[in-house]
Amino acid sequence: MKKSLIAIFIIALSASAGPGYAAAGPSVEIAQAVQMTEGEIRKIDMAAGKITVKHGPIQKLEMPSMTMVFQVKDKALLSGVSVGDMVLFDVERAGGAMTITDMKKID
Repeated sequence: MKKSLIAIFIIALSASAGPGYAAAGPSVEIAQAVQMTEGEIRKIDMAAGKITVKHGPIQKLEMPSMTMVFQVKDKALLSGVSVGDMVLFDVERAGGAMTITDMKKID
């Protein structure tokens, strides 16, 4: 889990180093992955479109590690994940609610 985050960070650094260090390519995807937060799913409420996640610090929102309930932008994000799964997710403040806009299961 942490190894995958370290690998993403190293790839992001090498991609930003310039020509000769990394092939041009998915730099947008790398930048998005670096901003994503790692967490463990604790509860899923498909009907309400909510998910409870124990997460690490959310840097862009200056939020410390905690367990909290999030809305999801699209209920489809909840399919394919289960309680206990580790995920990387992106969250935004939307209309006063913390809303997960993207989520990927960590294998």
